[in-house]
Amino acid sequence: MDYSLREIECFIAVAEELSFTRAAKRLHLAQPPLSRHVRTLEEKLGAELFTREPRGVSMTAAGSLFYDEVRNIPRRIVRAGDAARRCAQGEVTRLRIGFVSAVMNEALVSTLRRFREEHPGVQIMLHDVSPQEQLRAIADGRLDGGFVGLEPPDRPAGIRFVNWHRESLMLYVPAGHELAGRKTVSLKALADESFIAVSSESAPAFASHVRELCRNAGFRPRIILESPRAQAVALMVAAGSGIAILPAAIAGLMGEAVSVIGLSGSPKITHVFACQKGKGTAASEAMMKLL
Repeated sequence: MDYSLREIECFIAVAEELSFTRAAKRLHLAQPPLSRHVRTLEEKLGAELFTREPRGVSMTAAGSLFYDEVRNIPRRIVRAGDAARRCAQGEVTRLRIGFVSAVMNEALVSTLRRFREEHPGVQIMLHDVSPQEQLRAIADGRLDGGFVGLEPPDRPAGIRFVNWHRESLMLYVPAGHELAGRKTVSLKALADESFIAVSSESAPAFASHVRELCRNAGFRPRIILESPRAQAVALMVAAGSGIAILPAAIAGLMGEAVSVIGLSGSPKITHVFACQKGKGTAASEAMMKLL
């Protein structure tokens, strides 16, 4: 970066005050050095950021674009400094946790609430990320852990898994479908249906599990559409594109556009929490103990 934070601060002040005089007063800085900082910034960028007129200042198109990009930089630096200071003083730890929409249920909310009650000094940062991407992010340290859904059949090296929640799989059909309103349906009865599925690229363990259930029922599901997100799959069902097998928790998000039906035999899945083996943070270890 060729320009300094002071130059950016001066630019932001002038952009928000639309006055060099008011900007200088706001920064407790004499106007000549403030003007020099802005002029130096313009020279470095090779663009005029302000139109200077006798009665005031206005931003150029380049200035408006630059302002949109940099206006939050000072506040982010202040927050970063505060976080680092609190962390050094033992006040705050940040826990970066991934999750998937399929586990957005009361069990997850209850787990996070209990963690906050027991560890008020830990900030939980949640990231809605597909299971496959979560595992990659955990492996390279971008996430401290994740609620990844099903445990993958081929465990990635260096990752450990803990069971934390078990729930039923349900059949989702559009309102008005011939199966809508039934209490239970056998998997065999779905052999001729068009399926919408969670993609194997984003959630290979879940996709494989659903296909295996269908194979055990004697048929191969005819999948016509896929999505990386379970919620998107349910929305496509609501739109009448096909049927889907999804976790029960998704039902509470769909309303009357989708009919949710039990499956014979009540197949269930076990959700797991994943983190690095032997390299977990104290906060991620504390989360594991709650599960």
